Amino acid sequence: MRKRTRTGEQPAEKGAVLAKVKRSSKVGKFAASSTARVDAVMKAAEHSGLLGEKSQRIGGRINPVLMEQAKKHTGIEADTDLIEFALAAVARDDNFGATFQKTRGTVDPYLKFGF
Repeated sequence: MRKRTRTGEQPAEKGAVLAKVKRSSKVGKFAASSTARVDAVMKAAEHSGLLGEKSQRIGGRINPVLMEQAKKHTGIEADTDLIEFALAAVARDDNFGATFQKTRGTVDPYLKFGF
């Protein structure tokens, strides 16, 4: 698996995920860059056996603005790598959002967390 970083840097040790942190002006908090997300999705897909021999070819037409925005958002430059990431993200989707919403309000609001 090739590392997909904006600066081309490689993690210090194999398997390490190094995330750059930047301040998000929208929320006023620090957030990990999308490079960490790309790496996490691709590592999870690799561990699940979803990545391997590339023997199938796909083709299609898309809006070039969509492609460029996705490349900017992820830091992925190659079309093939971007498509692979997108498919891996869909294939590895754990339905967190739906599960989180379904369990909303089920935790006792007076539960003590110890801090």
